[in-house]
Amino acid sequence: MRPTGSAAIYRPDLGQVVMEYEEGPTMAFIGLQIMPVFPTALQSATYPVIPKEALLKLATTDRAPRGTYGRDDWEYERGTYATTEQGFEEPVDDVEREMFSQEAPGMADEVAVIRAWNKIMRNQEVRIKDKVQDAVTFSANSVTNEWDDAANATPIDDVKDGIKGFRLQCGMLPNVLQIAFSTFQDLQVCDQIVDQLKYTFPGIDVTNMTSKQLAHLFGVDQVLVGGGVYDSTKKGQDTTIADIWSNEYASLLKVSPGMDLTSPSFGRTFLWTADSPQNPVVETYREEKRRSDIYRVRHHVSEEIIASKNSSGTVVSNIGAACHYLFDNITT
Repeated sequence: MRPTGSAAIYRPDLGQVVMEYEEGPTMAFIGLQIMPVFPTALQSATYPVIPKEALLKLATTDRAPRGTYGRDDWEYERGTYATTEQGFEEPVDDVEREMFSQEAPGMADEVAVIRAWNKIMRNQEVRIKDKVQDAVTFSANSVTNEWDDAANATPIDDVKDGIKGFRLQCGMLPNVLQIAFSTFQDLQVCDQIVDQLKYTFPGIDVTNMTSKQLAHLFGVDQVLVGGGVYDSTKKGQDTTIADIWSNEYASLLKVSPGMDLTSPSFGRTFLWTADSPQNPVVETYREEKRRSDIYRVRHHVSEEIIASKNSSGTVVSNIGAACHYLFDNITT
């Protein structure tokens, strides 16, 4: 954050740095809740997958005296991942640090780390969003009445129908509904939601509806509200704030803890811990020719939809797709 032109005006009476943006509770990233981190010691590897056919298909189980028992001949399938490194650096010049230290000691270094961390985590959120809201890979199911049509929308019915469809895809129930922030606002004034909330939670102030209350109405464990934003214009152009998560889509998902690969799930974020023990890791080094300390934030990750592939790389069983029910036509 180098001071430029007339903007480089320092106020000793303030003693703080003014940030033009801050992640608030409604703007938090949700990607890693959808694709939890799975730490791994290997940069790339395969992992065994037991297909649902091996568990759900009926089999002959009766045995005649002196006869044999039925046996399966199914084989393990294999999922794969290969992590790649993502990183960003922010320099803190000695002169900048000295200027900052006059009114905000240590702030120059803190701001550098915040900026670099922000770049890494925002990019990861976008990568996960792109995998979830992919109407090419996943067949989208259109709702009849958009959820921003307060008088006519029937989101409870739509989600109930979606849960039925989800169950027939994978034999399980979803535990997460993902929506965009503006969709959350639309649901706060949706007649069907408001009427059901008043019945379910007598005396409730519907203007302060929470995601937990919505989850109760929809019959899922969590409603994850994608509130992250980004500047959609290039450097040097006027800022245009845009949502990361599109309000055209909503998703029912089966999400499982990152450390339990035996539990079916939409996806995981594989983190190569030998190179980046945390997600992300912060490093610093000195660049003397620039009289600067460099702060680097990086991680070695692969956000993967869980699926098994054959030797040629063709998907055999797309578990992640079965654990995902995509709605579209959510907003006019």
